[in-house]
Amino acid sequence: MLTRSITIGLLSFLTLIDLFGSQAILPQLTEFYNTDPASMGLAANASTFGMAAAGLVVALLSRHIDRVKGIWLSLALLAIPTTLLGFVDSLTLFTWLRIAQGALMATAFTLTMSYLAEECSTEEAAGAMAAYITGNVLSNLVGRLMAANFADWFGLSISFWLFALLNIAGAFLAYLCLSQGTPRTSNPDSPSVMQVWKIHLTNPRLQASFLLGFLILFIFLSVFTYVNFVLSTEPFSLTGKQLGFVYFVFLPAVFTTPLAGKMVSYRGAYFGFKMSMGLAFIGLLALLTSMLPLVILGLMAVGIGTFCAQAVVSGQVGASATADRATASGLYLTSYYFGGLIGAAVIGRIFTASGWNTAVIILLLVTAASMVIARPLAKPISNTTN
Repeated sequence: MLTRSITIGLLSFLTLIDLFGSQAILPQLTEFYNTDPASMGLAANASTFGMAAAGLVVALLSRHIDRVKGIWLSLALLAIPTTLLGFVDSLTLFTWLRIAQGALMATAFTLTMSYLAEECSTEEAAGAMAAYITGNVLSNLVGRLMAANFADWFGLSISFWLFALLNIAGAFLAYLCLSQGTPRTSNPDSPSVMQVWKIHLTNPRLQASFLLGFLILFIFLSVFTYVNFVLSTEPFSLTGKQLGFVYFVFLPAVFTTPLAGKMVSYRGAYFGFKMSMGLAFIGLLALLTSMLPLVILGLMAVGIGTFCAQAVVSGQVGASATADRATASGLYLTSYYFGGLIGAAVIGRIFTASGWNTAVIILLLVTAASMVIARPLAKPISNTTN
């Protein structure tokens, strides 16, 4: 069990390390592409558009996709746009390559979620998903540190090329370590894709999970995209290297996220979600101050809270689905990453027009709303799955 958790966590790390690294170098990218923070933030987070689209495609075609082959092949192909990012000098091309990255990352992510849901028991799936989200936390921390420091030492291109090597390493890990599950056979009596979608979209627990996924990444990406611009200006005036060290705020989440599965086991998903987002709410309040230690603690609380909330909700998707779990995972990730895209766009414009405090107040309202929307998670899970 421990070996599998380590493998799953490492696979997550190598899948998602590209996603957030660009956020650590947004000021440098903004200067390189001669644009404004909102436009650069939207371009860097365009990967979430590709992720949302890929999640939808996988949701449509999941029953025809070999899980393990799809995972390693997606990671191998991911190295191509990652490498090309080190060569482009057009913001438009940068944006399209980020979309391509997102599509391939999401395909690997969605298929891994499906693999875990299909190959693990309900109890094991919660722990395995927590391990996967823990790898996501590490990718946030290490990816940002790598991007910030390598960009400072060697230039922007080196960061992208190093990430491409890590993508290839992830493909090898998936190819060598993921055991092929029981082959799926087509059942003529199984519901059609549209029927499966209807089943999922009328399931109250899944409805809540899809919307909560949207709100979690909306909050997370909004905070950690634009806080860079706040910390690099007065009264903080942090350098690029100092901004890199700020991302150690993700380190505690490496240890707290695995506890999300245990919290769900002991007190239920609704309790786990409320506790997680309650902590994120407190962290957002700290971001309204101009004292650096409080801001750092606030970022730490937002990171811990949103990562734990993601582990809670994503673990519920496979458990709550009463039909094709891969389709449920695809729909969840489509909503999740679409939330990140909308968050980057909406909060970016609010930040540019009205400032950081207004943006944070909006995020506080969104966080409070999420705890109300999560109420269906308090209801018991149906045991009927296909």
